[in-house]
This record gives sequence, structure tokens and C-alpha cells, in this order.
Amino acid sequence: MPDRPNLREPRSPAAVENATLPDHDDFPEPCAMDASAQTLPRAENSADATFAAQRSEMARLIDRHCPTLGRRETPLPGLVLFRGCVADKPSCTVVTSAFAMIAQGAKRILVGNETYEYDAEHYMLATVDLPISSSVITASQKEPYLGVAVELDPLKIAELAAGLRRNPPSGAVDRSFGIGRVDVDLQNTVLRLLRLLDTPDDFPVLGPIIERELLYRLLTGELGSRLQQATTAGSHSQQIVRVIQWMRSHLEQPASIDDLAELANMSRSSLHHHFKALTSMTPVQYQKQLRLHEARRLMLTCRHDAASAAHRVGYESPSQFSREYRRLFGAPPASDVAGLIAASGGVYNANAEAR
Repeated sequence: MPDRPNLREPRSPAAVENATLPDHDDFPEPCAMDASAQTLPRAENSADATFAAQRSEMARLIDRHCPTLGRRETPLPGLVLFRGCVADKPSCTVVTSAFAMIAQGAKRILVGNETYEYDAEHYMLATVDLPISSSVITASQKEPYLGVAVELDPLKIAELAAGLRRNPPSGAVDRSFGIGRVDVDLQNTVLRLLRLLDTPDDFPVLGPIIERELLYRLLTGELGSRLQQATTAGSHSQQIVRVIQWMRSHLEQPASIDDLAELANMSRSSLHHHFKALTSMTPVQYQKQLRLHEARRLMLTCRHDAASAAHRVGYESPSQFSREYRRLFGAPPASDVAGLIAASGGVYNANAEAR
């Protein structure tokens, strides 16, 4: 499918002013167009119409199966729907290895110090667990933000990637988070997965087939190397993934750079370089954000007070915890949690923040 025009990059006034038309003599004599030239515009229009029709059907399906704001798990394992509105305050969460698309609206996501935006013509791909801050930037009551996410299974990705005739990933480490451009084939795959919501009895047979096709589309797409790197045994990305998995399951334990480097089988400098290349954060920054997100979850869903939550995630100093919590979430622990609970009507769902 030909690239659609980038409406965010209009031509500058200078470019328009300096544009010139050829002299009359430079125009070729009129001639009959061949058949391929005559059909090309119709093919382009047909592809654009197909893309728009797919997107509209996706929006209708998400709107029907996710009628309220927030996150909604579906009967199809790993398939999650989202509905959102423009929020004054960004939401913070830890995104797992996942693929996400927007049928309507747009979002802004902050990973470390890097900002990403994506809309219905783009998709989001995360290949490792990452602390992020996100906000809906395009939505209205009439046209809410509507999104879909599919949780990715690293084992299935590795199995499929091993069977593809593709070059092994290079030694370089790409970002584990990226924004890619949606094409008709990828969007059609997601649409067929969403259609199973209307025919759940078909999922046991068709679900795994469509899921495998989705992984194939992602692996062979523009961000495919990132998926392959994160699941290829022995790659630098896979070594960092091993460190991340350990950090997530041992939040309360102190972790020195020497210990993490040994776990990754890397030198200290190599660990620092590759970890930041993959996550856009240093190991210390990453661990800090993981701890603060988990402490927030404990206070919201398990009703821990700030001191006990801080201790559970490895903080020895309550004042340091409060200071770093406020820096990340914009308010002291007690105020932040009280505000979130009040905004949710007294029953806060930690998974309700839209991806």
C-alpha cells in the first residue's frame, strides 16, 4: 500500500513561494494513457477505502465491547480493550511486552526522557516490561479514544522467529519501545481478532491461528528486529531481558551494578550501555520506577500505608520514598492515592489505565 501523506508536515510557505511551473514548451504533447496508468489512481483509492473501512469496523467493535471508560479484559486471552477521554493528568503504569493499536483518537507516551505519540495510523510495540507515563491527547465525548492491545508471548515469538528465513539480529540493541506505521494487512489481522468477540465459540480454533499471523506481521514489519532481538537466545537484548526479569521479581532486594552485570554476563560498562539502549533508562532509574509503581499499586489495591508500601519495595528511608514518589507522580503518596480513589468513585482498578 502506498504511503499516506503526512498531514503533520505541511509544506513551508517558502517552499510554496519558490515553486515554479515549467514553461509551456516543457509540457509534453498530450498522449493516450496506458491501461496501468489509468488503473493506478483507482487502486490507490481502493486501498485507502479498505483501510478506512477496516478502521471504522474496529472502532465499532471496541465501542460495543468496551462501553465504559478504562481497560476491559475480554474473554479472549491476552486481548484487552481500552476506552478513554482527554485527561488533565497523565497516568503511570508498567507496560508489559505488548502490541497496541488505536481505532480512534491519539495518545502521548513518555518512556524515560523520550516522548512518543501515536494515532490510528500507527501501532505501539513494547518488547520488555517498561514503566511509562501516558495520556490521551485526542478524544471527545462523541468520539472517545478507542484502543486494543495484545499481550505478547516471548516463547511464541521465539518459536516463530526461528522458523523464518531472516538474518539473525545484529549485535546492536534497539529500543524496546517503538511506534510503527499500520498497513492494511496488519490492521486486517487485528480486525479479524476483534471479530471473534462476536463469535467467542470460534476462538479456540481461530484465535491461535490469527494470533500467530499477528506475530508474523510484527516480525516481518518495520519493528520486527526489536521483537527478534528480545527473544533470541544469547543476544544482548535477551541478556538485558534476563536482568529485567530478575529486577521485577526481586524489587525489595538491593541490586548492585556488579551483581546485575554478572547476571547478564557483561562488564559494568557494557551492561549500562545496553540497558539504556534497550529501555532508555539506566538500571538504577529503571529499578526506582519499578519500585515506585509497585508501591503505588500496593497502596491503591491492598490499602497499605506509605511506610509499609515503601518497605515492601525495598526503601529504607520513608522520606526518600516520599520525595521520589512525588517527583514521579506529581503528589505525595497519601494525596496521590486519595485523589485516584476519589476519581474512581471509591473503587480503584489498578488495571483501568488505558494503554
